[in-house]
Amino acid sequence: MSLACCVPIVETVYCLACARWLWKKCLYTAGHESENWGHATAQEFEPVPRLCRLILASYEDDLRNPLWAPPGGYRIDPDLVIIRKDYEQTLGRAPPYFVYLDHQHSDIVLTIRGLNLARESDYAVLLDNRLGQARLDGGYVHNGLLKAAEWVFHAENEVLRELLERFENYTLSFVGHSLGAGVASLLTMVAIKNHEKLGKIERRRIRCFAIAPARCTSLNLAVRYADVINSVVLQDDFLPRTTTDLEDVFKCFCCLPCLLCVLCLKDTCTFEEKWLRDPRRLYAPGRLYHIVERKPLRLGRFPPVVKTAVPVDGRFEHMVLTCNATSDHAIIWIERESQRALELMMEREKAMDIPISQRMERQEYIAWEHTKEYEAALQKAVDFQVPYVYSHPPSHYGTFQEAEEGESSSRWSGGASSSLSTRKRRLSWQDFMKRFFDVDDHSGSGQEDSLL
Repeated sequence: MSLACCVPIVETVYCLACARWLWKKCLYTAGHESENWGHATAQEFEPVPRLCRLILASYEDDLRNPLWAPPGGYRIDPDLVIIRKDYEQTLGRAPPYFVYLDHQHSDIVLTIRGLNLARESDYAVLLDNRLGQARLDGGYVHNGLLKAAEWVFHAENEVLRELLERFENYTLSFVGHSLGAGVASLLTMVAIKNHEKLGKIERRRIRCFAIAPARCTSLNLAVRYADVINSVVLQDDFLPRTTTDLEDVFKCFCCLPCLLCVLCLKDTCTFEEKWLRDPRRLYAPGRLYHIVERKPLRLGRFPPVVKTAVPVDGRFEHMVLTCNATSDHAIIWIERESQRALELMMEREKAMDIPISQRMERQEYIAWEHTKEYEAALQKAVDFQVPYVYSHPPSHYGTFQEAEEGESSSRWSGGASSSLSTRKRRLSWQDFMKRFFDVDDHSGSGQEDSLL
């Protein structure tokens, strides 16, 4: 009898949990994750639309006779495509890619296309992962994407080294969308760890733009590589928010309501502090750029706004229940909205009529500001006790040129506020060294053997 009386209570609690979960999902629409982030500037966001067009070009069979070109075309010279490989040449171990020599912007770009729904090899790469299976540089990464990144690096490192030695002032950019974004992110990390195979290229000459990336790096790596990896997400895109193992999603596809019930209980009963302290949990990599173009309870699209930050907590942790969750993942929409956002930024700056000298000073200030934000994110990760992260960044911030020393730190002084807990613990130098060398002791296992 007593057991029978408990059944309605359990059902009521479960319904309340589901209602709370559904309410949170609906509230997260329209960019709630990035509402406290800073606004991106035209200088730092300028490469995004151009690189999105390069990704779109990777879907064309003939670049001289394009079928899917956006308005204005791809704006590239087909003669400057140095290498191009399709599925037959990659043997299904990596998505198709090409290397483009961009003389106009002094850039060597390796572009990787996204997931092909008709190719089993792409699914094999995406689903080849178990929690904590692969390790890289003291953190955890997606196993299948790491294998693909290693294959691309071994195949093209000699060509890239020759180009970098020939064009000493050019940058090296790794760009990808969806599945290719995850491969490009890990390829960037592999290239930095093996920079001697690229002619000992400096870290600040390497950068990555991951468009709508899969979650592929642990939190410590996501923050530590924020100086070179930039992730771009359009509004409610589902893939950077997909925390469940994709293999489990496919297995439970026949019983999707059961999976949603499990996710409901898991999201409701799990504290975010526990997520942050799980070293195996994967996140969207690097600095995040969030394009927001819709508002809650309003129809239509608004002028896009780009927010940016290097967050420790709130890195697109929750799925968003909207009808645009899949359409926001399409590269054609991301290219269109990023171009609109860039044009609006440039119009505002043009209206302000900023002198050239002040623009240069502003560029230096942006570089200094991003460096301070990066340092604050590292320190915040240490305060949150994120495993295997340290608060000493590289000497140069990779995305921008080096800022002048001795500038004031007025804006940074108010940053890095904690929103999770009032209990913070700063790691001493001895604690940091102990954790760092504990990681190195185990780095010989798994995927690091071949490259590290």
